[in-house]
Amino acid sequence: MTVMRGKVLSVNIADRKGQKKSNIGCGLLIEDVGLQDDAHAGSDIRQVSLLATESIEKIRAKGLNVQYGDFAENLTTEGIDLPSLPIGAKLKIGADVLMEVTQIGKVCHDRCHIFFTVGDCVMPREGVFAKVLAGGQVKIGDGIEVAL
Repeated sequence: MTVMRGKVLSVNIADRKGQKKSNIGCGLLIEDVGLQDDAHAGSDIRQVSLLATESIEKIRAKGLNVQYGDFAENLTTEGIDLPSLPIGAKLKIGADVLMEVTQIGKVCHDRCHIFFTVGDCVMPREGVFAKVLAGGQVKIGDGIEVAL
């Protein structure tokens, strides 16, 4: 069994959908809901969004000054090739949190605020969505493990 390891670089929320998210440093992931106080929290399959700093660096390489949360991701990660994960992969974060990957990428029907502000968006190609199987606190620096 292969184990991929990474870590959480940013925990981000917004009060409206389609907006950049702000880093809150630490948040509560609620089972079958998502990140507390985030506009995207709910009972569908896209409860939590994740984007790797490696994906964000691709946009920075184009000369754009983008920060964690600018792509409306809830968790910015490092060290795990998120878009390569299979649907159903389990992510263990910190001591308590367990999530399941439910979707890779998304269809953007309209160019959102993020696209117009940043000039590109990697979420449709490399963003990962997950549902919360076991909730708990998530904070910057928490380890992430994926068993494949």
